[in-house]
Amino acid sequence: MQKVAVIGAGTMGNGIAHVFAQNGYAVNLIDVSAAALEKAIQTISKNLDRQVAKGTVTEEQKAQTLANINPLASIPDGVREVSLVVEAATENVALKLKIFQDLDQHAHPDAILATNTSSISITKIAAATKRPAKVIGMHFMNPVPVMKLVEIINGYATDKSITQEIVALSEKLGKVPCVVNDYPGFIANRILMPMINEAIYSLFEGVAGVAEIDTVMKLGMAHPMGPLQLADFIGLDVCLSILNVLHDGFGNPKYAPCPLLVNMVTAGYLGVKNGEGFYKYTPGSKDLVVSPRF
Repeated sequence: MQKVAVIGAGTMGNGIAHVFAQNGYAVNLIDVSAAALEKAIQTISKNLDRQVAKGTVTEEQKAQTLANINPLASIPDGVREVSLVVEAATENVALKLKIFQDLDQHAHPDAILATNTSSISITKIAAATKRPAKVIGMHFMNPVPVMKLVEIINGYATDKSITQEIVALSEKLGKVPCVVNDYPGFIANRILMPMINEAIYSLFEGVAGVAEIDTVMKLGMAHPMGPLQLADFIGLDVCLSILNVLHDGFGNPKYAPCPLLVNMVTAGYLGVKNGEGFYKYTPGSKDLVVSPRF
């Protein structure tokens, strides 16, 4: 496996492309938006600059990493000759099913099709293709160049040899793979999202403020980031989408998203990505956080 394609040049897509390219893989980074591709390359370059400043990457390695990435606007042009495709598009079921139908049509018959979905059924995605045995979940954590975990999700029909190959590949990327099975939210978000939702309910019901909730979890439970700040970092729209997947998948009211979260997303308060969520953010500040909104 020497050449891969990454679908989607957003936060997760550019991070995944960065990691593959830094480890010597030729990467076709595919997005229909030229602006998104340009921004992705700029982001990868800035993140590499940080690594150079820390001494973990040389200038030569930075240049080679960027040279390994080929931005493209077309799925057919980008996937014909690759051994692996990692889809990292928006967390939308209809969009992902359409992408996988296209990938199945244009990718080499032996290519593995992976999805970075954080909650959508791998089995459902695989069913949109004629190669369900070669479809698997490869859920990277954000920020991808920093976080070690890759949650590998077997669909109902995923072949064991494909799982073994993706586990070995994840290790080559310097990641720690954890294999789980295909149920709503998998493991990471099945546990994380109810915690975030409960933190939002605690705010909604007036139990404590934003700073207090996050401080309790950071200092009392040794979490590196409080649940409300983490929700902002993930994206409140993404959190809502995952909670809806859990609620629909299990039919259990404990997964019902807090009305405050629903209202915030409806009003356009999405977190870091647009500057305001549970906190207000200012681009260019050291850690982005200015102050809690509540």
